[in-house]
Amino acid sequence: MSDDDQGEIPVTADRPDSPIHVTGTDHMTLIGSNEEDTVEFYRDLLGMPLVLRQPNLDDPDSTHLFFDTGDGRIITFFVTDDRQSNPQPHRHRAGSVHHLSFSIDAERFADVKQALDEAGHGYNEFDRGIFHSLYTRDHNGLVIELATDKYDVPDDRRGEVLATAQRIRVEDGSDFAEAEHLEAALDELGIDSEPVELPDAPTGAGVE
Repeated sequence: MSDDDQGEIPVTADRPDSPIHVTGTDHMTLIGSNEEDTVEFYRDLLGMPLVLRQPNLDDPDSTHLFFDTGDGRIITFFVTDDRQSNPQPHRHRAGSVHHLSFSIDAERFADVKQALDEAGHGYNEFDRGIFHSLYTRDHNGLVIELATDKYDVPDDRRGEVLATAQRIRVEDGSDFAEAEHLEAALDELGIDSEPVELPDAPTGAGVE
């Protein structure tokens, strides 16, 4: 439990006093359907290069596909030729994946929506306060979020910025972090960042 088990768990960018400190995300691996459909969605629609293909070292009857998500971080899939895609929504339970979120360029937001339309992938668009998101589904019904920050936040300071915005949000009495809290956090931390132009969109729940 936390060091303050009588109150709320603290939110901070400081490293915890834990026996292990991971250094980043190496990759995530999901159970996919077949190679053709997986490549069609993640490479041909979302633009992730297929950078490695090899047998699944734990199950040589399946193939392990590696995609570069755009910043050198990898998402991989175990696929088999005889496994059919199933676009039905997932039933969530503890331990399951709710959704995956990938970054997109703010200036290409309209182009992304058009590409989803042309590919026949429906989507919902929401203003999430400190970022702006499209929600769609892949060929296996997994919710995919395509998100862009309202300000350009440096990757190596993202946790620090979000923890500072959280503190400001709580002090402000707001229910969730909004663009003004993110702007105030960037200003407090001395990070120069200009807001990006994004369309108006409703707040609310995404694809369930």
